[in-house]
Amino acid sequence: MAITKSSIIGDVLDKYPQTAPIFLSIGMHCLGCPASRGESVEDACAVHGVNPDDLIEKLNAAVAQ
Repeated sequence: MAITKSSIIGDVLDKYPQTAPIFLSIGMHCLGCPASRGESVEDACAVHGVNPDDLIEKLNAAVAQ
């Protein structure tokens, strides 16, 4: 599964738990909250002021290892 802007954070974390530190490093500290787990990567980036393309690149690099 490639991670995209429309990927749901909860799905990403369930399949690739190693991505949690990446989300935490950009200020997404509420990864366990039901609301945040249902957000898309793009929506979460908008809330946290993060470039979604940069985050997706980091996430996909982490899961490729």
